[in-house]
Amino acid sequence: MIKIRIADEERQIDTADTQWINQQINRRREEGHAVCVRVIIHEGGLDMVLSSANCGTNGGGGRLPRPQEEKVFDLWDQRGLNSTSFTGGNLVAFLHQIKHFL
Repeated sequence: MIKIRIADEERQIDTADTQWINQQINRRREEGHAVCVRVIIHEGGLDMVLSSANCGTNGGGGRLPRPQEEKVFDLWDQRGLNSTSFTGGNLVAFLHQIKHFL
């Protein structure tokens, strides 16, 4: 299971298309809100929650990431999702690439 949560809206990965992702992010930015994105992954040996910079902290996982999880965290960083200025395109690219880890 992979879920994408943008602010208070949440969808499964198979229903979170590019249009929905861009709409959610752009609408909040146009309204002057900081955008919080979380990707929740419980699949293929991965058990993790990734959060964008504007989400604040949620306490962390309490254990060191497994090697495969570490690669996912690295991809999150490479796609700029730890930055406050990430785009919907950054998130879409991450979601397409994450499938290689499952």
